[in-house]
Amino acid sequence: MKYKCLIFDLDGTLVNSIHALTYCTNQALARFGLGPLTEEQMKTIVGDGYRMQMRRSLLACGDRELTHYEAILPVYMEIFGRDCNYKMHAYDGISELLKEARKKGLKLAVVSNKPYAQAVATVEHVFGKGCFDQVIGEREGIPKKPDPTGALTAAAAMGAKPSECLYFGDTNTDMQTGKNAKMTTVGVLWGFRGREELAAFHPEYLIEKPEEILRVLEEAD
Repeated sequence: MKYKCLIFDLDGTLVNSIHALTYCTNQALARFGLGPLTEEQMKTIVGDGYRMQMRRSLLACGDRELTHYEAILPVYMEIFGRDCNYKMHAYDGISELLKEARKKGLKLAVVSNKPYAQAVATVEHVFGKGCFDQVIGEREGIPKKPDPTGALTAAAAMGAKPSECLYFGDTNTDMQTGKNAKMTTVGVLWGFRGREELAAFHPEYLIEKPEEILRVLEEAD
């Protein structure tokens, strides 16, 4: 099977955003006299959209009744809209991988549970405009992952069948997304979660470095 498209999760897969996510979450929590949370705590909290992120954050801070839940959502989004790229950077080897993929004529997409505006802002901040053919974030008509709609929408826009796509991610949510979309699913081990969590969903590949993706592509040729 020759693949046509590489579809990537964003946070924890393409970019190390844990500094930004922790910073913005703690800024929001502080307005309610809560926190701070550590980056290690945040690695288990993020990945399922900002609403779930704030719900888990409040619970981690002892707000078991979620007293501040409705009030903290707009506060977080205000802060995140301003500081979503705080200390943001691509993981080592990602930029080189994307260049090699382009040389091979592959289409590239991002499918994130970040709100759409912030997903685009992060992608353009780190990689520049035009690096990806499709950037999909949370918006009306695109349910959050693990619903496969975002991944399938990206594939269709790039003229590819699900079987012609590799889907990459670093969390259980991503493994489910790839499987639900019936795409070849690749778990990346440099992100926010560990091998055991990803392996439980039986992805076709588990990789430790971005350059291993090139090996996957060569095997498929």
